[in-house]
Amino acid sequence: MTVALAGIFLCQLLGELICRLFALPLPGPVVGMGLLFAYLLARGGQGQKAVPKPLGAIADQLLGHLSLLFVPATVGMMRYFDILSANALLLTVTLLASTALTLAATALTFRLLTRAKS
Repeated sequence: MTVALAGIFLCQLLGELICRLFALPLPGPVVGMGLLFAYLLARGGQGQKAVPKPLGAIADQLLGHLSLLFVPATVGMMRYFDILSANALLLTVTLLASTALTLAATALTFRLLTRAKS
């Protein structure tokens, strides 16, 4: 399991290095996740077989505590509470509209894919 965790951190480190080296406007961990995905694709296999058991176990552990990773961001947002409260109506409308558009796009995509499959 330690090797799998080191592999995840290595992908994150490589992602950070690539982003800084090429001045990409992306977070390093996102690029690192792409690198890990590319590794899993190159490794082959389908479904659960594509992911090594130790890596899957570490990923499950991290996902089990994912909500804790949002605490610092939420606390940081409170620093800008006055700006957020001044724009509360606009933010609420924007969130509701974007959620509705996302649901509609997802439903449409699902409908198109199921129609194409049959």
